[in-house]
Amino acid sequence: MVRRSAGILLYRGAGPALEVLLGHMGGPFWARRDAGAWTVPKGEYGADEEPLAAARREFTEELGLPVPGGDPLDLGEVRQSGGKTVAVWALAGDLDPAEVVPGTFRMEWPRGSGRMAEFPELDRVAWFPLAEARERIVTAQRSFLDRLAGRVGAGW
Repeated sequence: MVRRSAGILLYRGAGPALEVLLGHMGGPFWARRDAGAWTVPKGEYGADEEPLAAARREFTEELGLPVPGGDPLDLGEVRQSGGKTVAVWALAGDLDPAEVVPGTFRMEWPRGSGRMAEFPELDRVAWFPLAEARERIVTAQRSFLDRLAGRVGAGW
């Protein structure tokens, strides 16, 4: 069974001033990592849900904020190293990262302890210029930054 995720890449500005909103993955596995530990706000969806609807739902669940209005740009799909297929839409908009109230997940931690702990889906959210975002984002998701730059005329 193919695991699928969908997300919304929020962007603001234009040209060399273009910035994107990324989230740092929460939980103990990502706590000490920076490069490759940031992601488009996204989440999994099932066969009975439209990908764009899932992207909108996951944006709200992960950030605790509504999706800004506007027409999303389809940035296509990528396949991540773990085999998950991710579809992303870009959307022009703005939000204050300080207002984010992230969703949470539960997992056994420490592993093998039998104790359940709760962690934020995203433990930090920040705006980054494209070049810096490229250094921080999950490797496979860099394609979305390239596609966005091509669509909105941003230079590197």
